[in-house]
Amino acid sequence: MPTEQPVVLAPSASYHEVPDEEFDVLRRIGEQWSRSPGGRRLSRAALPADPDLAARVRGSSATSRFERLVRVAEEGFVASSPGTVVATERAIRPPSPLGRIAYLVRRVVVGPPLATTALVQERLSRVVALAVLSSDALSSVAYGTEAMLSVLVLAGAAALPASLPIAAVIVVLMLTVGASYRQTIRAYPRGGGSYIVASDNLGRWVGLVAAAGLMTDYVLTVAVSVAAGVAAMTSALPVLGPDSVALGVAVIALILAANLRGIRQSGAIFAVPTYAFVAGILLLIAVGLGRAASTGWRVAPVPDLPVTETLGPLLLLRAFASGCSAMTGLEAIADGVPAFRPPEWRNARTTLTWMVGLLAVMFAGITVLARLDGAVPSPHETVLSQIAAHTFGRGPLYGYLQAATTLILVLAANTAFSDFPRLLYFLARDGYAPGLFLRLGDRLAYSNGILVLGVAAAGLLVAFQGVTDRLISLYAIGVFLAFTLSQSGMTVRWWRRREPGWARSLPVNACGAALSGCVLVIIAVSKFTEGAWVIVLLIPLVVLLLSRIRSHYVAVERATAPRPPSSERTSTSPSSVVDGALLPSEQAESPDEITHLIVVPVARLDLPALRALAYAASLTPPVLALHVATDDEDAQRIRSSWSAWGDHVPLEVIMSPYRVVAAPIVNYVRALHRPRPDLTITVVLPELVVTQWWQHPLHNQVSLRVRTMLRVHAGTVVTSVPYHLGAG
Repeated sequence: MPTEQPVVLAPSASYHEVPDEEFDVLRRIGEQWSRSPGGRRLSRAALPADPDLAARVRGSSATSRFERLVRVAEEGFVASSPGTVVATERAIRPPSPLGRIAYLVRRVVVGPPLATTALVQERLSRVVALAVLSSDALSSVAYGTEAMLSVLVLAGAAALPASLPIAAVIVVLMLTVGASYRQTIRAYPRGGGSYIVASDNLGRWVGLVAAAGLMTDYVLTVAVSVAAGVAAMTSALPVLGPDSVALGVAVIALILAANLRGIRQSGAIFAVPTYAFVAGILLLIAVGLGRAASTGWRVAPVPDLPVTETLGPLLLLRAFASGCSAMTGLEAIADGVPAFRPPEWRNARTTLTWMVGLLAVMFAGITVLARLDGAVPSPHETVLSQIAAHTFGRGPLYGYLQAATTLILVLAANTAFSDFPRLLYFLARDGYAPGLFLRLGDRLAYSNGILVLGVAAAGLLVAFQGVTDRLISLYAIGVFLAFTLSQSGMTVRWWRRREPGWARSLPVNACGAALSGCVLVIIAVSKFTEGAWVIVLLIPLVVLLLSRIRSHYVAVERATAPRPPSSERTSTSPSSVVDGALLPSEQAESPDEITHLIVVPVARLDLPALRALAYAASLTPPVLALHVATDDEDAQRIRSSWSAWGDHVPLEVIMSPYRVVAAPIVNYVRALHRPRPDLTITVVLPELVVTQWWQHPLHNQVSLRVRTMLRVHAGTVVTSVPYHLGAG
């Protein structure tokens, strides 16, 4: 049986275990440190300040341990054990006024920060998880039937009866894929998204294709869900139609803010609309079918429809492909197993079963009612709105269902906001996405992934002017690509490993893979000219980008891994090269391997410059002062000041007849370094720190420009010595 151990997705889960070979290299480097003159072991007692922050404040009479700890707590830290202090919420507040204002705004929008120990408490129960992770799939019944009918009406009213057999095939496909994902959850109880399953069983490149498909799917999920929700809103309130795009962007911003508050809190917010929608649809189906039974299942006439295409296999396949948009979101629960309360895999399988059952019933019921009521797509009113008006009238129940539909379609985007950041976490853990996606935000949500998804979806919504039909043609390819690769991976897994129950599970996953693959081909071919070519082109580009990121991280990891001491190296190892060979000054791991030179650029001998020179001289390596003069008078002025000061540090004057200051400093430092690549040059920059934000433009930014330009120069260290105005 699958493991019952709790599943934890935290940044620490991405840390690679240090190999024994690296420990051996570190021990040899340490031995060289102990032999070097400047590498003596420093004791904590020799430090001029207590790193545990428990020392008595100068002039204070506090002597007891309790009083010392109180003092530490006042500073925002709590002493934990020797060598360890714990940062409290006070310690994470920015010190600057603007930083404090931004911090308070974030607290209002997101809420108070949660400690990492609260991860388990942030898990979802099955009731809440059904609302959070199933809202995408369940909400798709609001537009899945309409998407199918939008294609069939091209062949006129005679093509509408084909909606029932097409819907029956889609329901069978739903049940098959749902059963397949139940097997996936059983095999991957710690989370079995398409990326993980495909990578594990079909190889990394296939896994990246699945990930790229899912990434496009999640972005489109948000855009399509919000666009459909706004369409439902404008159907009930046509006056809002001209502002549909702005409404969609505003809705995405609200969902983004809710998700930044954490998965449990956002789940509590979204649970009520989801269950309200399910109850409304089930009531609609029950009342509608009851009324149809009382009238002998009479089919209502449909309006005259112009025939623009012939009813043939290609049209039927296109209608089937559009109707399959009702299956979007089926993979969300398998992707989101870590979000469940323990035992995660059991709760996920139960929730998946309920989701698939509800989805099949609601989709089939809406399609049957659309056929009985003669509802056809209209630019002014959705098919679901027409069915509700015919069944309930335009009274309170109609208003309730429209409101619930609007909310569920809008909040269906929450499924993507739950799974997209988790997918980026897995990619970043494996080195295929930037490491910033590993970070848990203040509320234990992957905030960076949430922000990226919100911005991308809003941009897509604006680009397509919020038109659902235009987006749906792009939508289903990523979904069924992920379905196909995930189920193919599971089929390969059962065949290779022959785990208990494999003979029963393999046919289920093989059938799911075959059906999903057929749908994928149908969608790609039938929707290619309608915009699907964008996704067909985009997915390889995303895969290429992910692989390039991985290549960079591999090169960085090899270049930054500890190497044997220089005495044991005969030449520069290929593993120490990133975008070119490292300079000797950047290959030193022991103090006796470093040759110093400190350069201090000075404009004039004022207090900031004197402080920077004093700081540089206190470090004991040789110091060189540097001045850029724009004319002879300027050069004579600095030399006179230097002579009066006592000429304690060598001074070099750079004449700059073109009056440029920053670039000559940078190029001079590079020129010093070129004949001595073993030299480590530390540039100490005097920096005036003003007290008011409006005072910054009143002073030149030479130090900032020099620091920016030198940062990319190998073998150079840049440090600033601030002089705080008004600090004395």
